[in-house]
Amino acid sequence: MNLHPMPTAPLAPMPEGAGPHIVVIGGGASGVLMAAHLLRDDQGQARVTIIEGRHMLGCGIAYSTDDPDHLLNTRASGMSAFPDQPDHFRDWLAGQGIPADPRLGDGFVSRSTYGAYMASLVEPWSRGEGARRLRCLRETCVGLTQDMGGVTAHLSGGGSIRADRAVLATGHALPEPDPEGLVQGSWEGGEPPGRDDRVVIVGSGLSMVDQVLSLLRRGHRGEILVVSRRAQLPRVHAATQPLSVAVGDIPLGAPVSRLMAWLRALARQAEARGGSWRDAMDGIRPHIRAIWQALPPSERARFLRHAASWWEVHRHRLPPESAAPIHAAIRTGRMRLLAAAFQGAERNAEGQLQAVIRCRGSRVEQRVGCARIIDCRGIRRDPARNATPVVASLLKQGAARIDPLRLGLDVGADAAVIDAQGQPSDRIFAIGPASRAAFWEITAIPDIRDQTAGLARRLIAASARA
Repeated sequence: MNLHPMPTAPLAPMPEGAGPHIVVIGGGASGVLMAAHLLRDDQGQARVTIIEGRHMLGCGIAYSTDDPDHLLNTRASGMSAFPDQPDHFRDWLAGQGIPADPRLGDGFVSRSTYGAYMASLVEPWSRGEGARRLRCLRETCVGLTQDMGGVTAHLSGGGSIRADRAVLATGHALPEPDPEGLVQGSWEGGEPPGRDDRVVIVGSGLSMVDQVLSLLRRGHRGEILVVSRRAQLPRVHAATQPLSVAVGDIPLGAPVSRLMAWLRALARQAEARGGSWRDAMDGIRPHIRAIWQALPPSERARFLRHAASWWEVHRHRLPPESAAPIHAAIRTGRMRLLAAAFQGAERNAEGQLQAVIRCRGSRVEQRVGCARIIDCRGIRRDPARNATPVVASLLKQGAARIDPLRLGLDVGADAAVIDAQGQPSDRIFAIGPASRAAFWEITAIPDIRDQTAGLARRLIAASARA
């Protein structure tokens, strides 16, 4: 049973064709990459319907910002949509008259620019004969059912779409806005605080950096108090020479303690050669999926408890252009980084907003008066409680389940969604952040493009066999 009543009025069917009809639920970066890889396969002649109800096509949460100070945290050379065309993004930038930044040999462009690039990937199929293979719907998918003949996506507007297979590209699990309005999500808009007001930001990762940069750009002069358990900032990008690491050199399946000791030794090896720890981190980059999948569940849980936060500040780094104003704000006292746990938000007797925090090593709660509390704690949210309507529907049907560590949907190595009985679907797949439980690092474009390229080939081949 779905959470919403199933509509009965179907939309007009896609034009008939030799290739499979794939419905992609979600039109952010993951969904657009999936569609682009399906559509560019001339032999497959796949037809694609993208369903997206919230954001502009290709933007999603990450690339819907319009602040030019919000930069990608990966250089342009690593952001091509196609593994077999590594210069595709840089060529697009040149065609738009956007020069590559020569610093560090490569540049970091704005996220809004990358959102425009994402949208351009499916633009050739929006006109002429190409339009016969692509349909984009501004709707919300509220349910998904499958049978021996295919899948049916049910829409909030009352229609439904019949397709051969479905791909969930629903992105990050985000909580609903605070019903009391005391805490603002980093993805929410709203009026900026007063220039001299204190702002409390919960979390010290990349989302925090974006928020601080926006405040500084608007001329904010009040204190910015950043609260996080370990008070660690993302490290800064620098030129690297990645070590050559063979998969056989990695202690796959070893306890996390041994794995981290091996990685620290690798970093020391890089430094002894005149490089930095970045060379070690970038050297194991191609093997992260293999490392994660080789860990038994108990070791994955141990990694999440003890090592994930340290991993993330070294793995997901800041462009130097973003780091400079952040570090300057700390030096001048405009921004303060505090190791503390956020306990909640409340209003005092005078109606003033307060952040309730507990400093590390203390059992005493403190209340900090402020004008705004912004939640930037990242993407590890409860995937069932914060599920999108279509995911909630699948969970209620038993057609999907959450993984034991509650990172996201339980999916197989081929991205097939696994049902409540442990059986993988041959009709419903999940990609990008929605498949994080199986792949861990599947939130960055280089990983998602490889995943979607492989899945596109398998879906088209499965259709040819059928």
